[in-house]
Amino acid sequence: MLGTTNDSSDKTPARPIRVSVVEDDHVVREQLVHQLGQAPGITCVSSHYSAEAALEEIPHYKPDVVLMDINLPKMSGIDCVRRLKGEIPATQFIMLTVYEDADVIFKSLLAGAVGYLLKGRTGSAAQVLEAVRDARRGGSPLNSLIARKIVQHFHYQPVRPGAEQALSARQQEVLELLSKGLPYKEIADMLGVNIETVRKHCHNIYEKLQVNTRTEAVVKFLGK
Repeated sequence: MLGTTNDSSDKTPARPIRVSVVEDDHVVREQLVHQLGQAPGITCVSSHYSAEAALEEIPHYKPDVVLMDINLPKMSGIDCVRRLKGEIPATQFIMLTVYEDADVIFKSLLAGAVGYLLKGRTGSAAQVLEAVRDARRGGSPLNSLIARKIVQHFHYQPVRPGAEQALSARQQEVLELLSKGLPYKEIADMLGVNIETVRKHCHNIYEKLQVNTRTEAVVKFLGK
């Protein structure tokens, strides 16, 4: 009986990833809610039709990930992310957009988002779910176009003298892997450490570079 009890505890599932959706298009919003609701290990805790509703309600749910439409009726999704990030900093934001506009997506990243999904592809449940899981693991899906935009932006931004030099060799290694969009788990496996060690490295990197997000840290790294 003891063996049965132990086996049972070993199979206790991890806490589901909590997701909120902010999308003014009713059909798209319901489609996303349905896809999330059917996925193992993911639960949709709330859905919202506007940035104003999201600002009022989402902080109470404290989701792990938010799928945020960029083009909302009044306040934009970018401004909504900027304000929500200050209230729920641990939450990861993925932007939903119709067009792959590098400038708009880049502004979203600077506001605190970690990646984006093209709305034309939200019909693929697999892509939506993988993006959610990737963001929760610490991933940051960026294509080469957006990466170039980050570099171009950095060329016009002054770096605090000695900031990067203050990083240890291991911290620079972690930052390089972060810049490739790898999730914490994959970075931990590559470096032969546990995921909490990677998180601590990231915390120290952010402090030394005086940034608050992966995107800001990568901006400084790519522009070195």
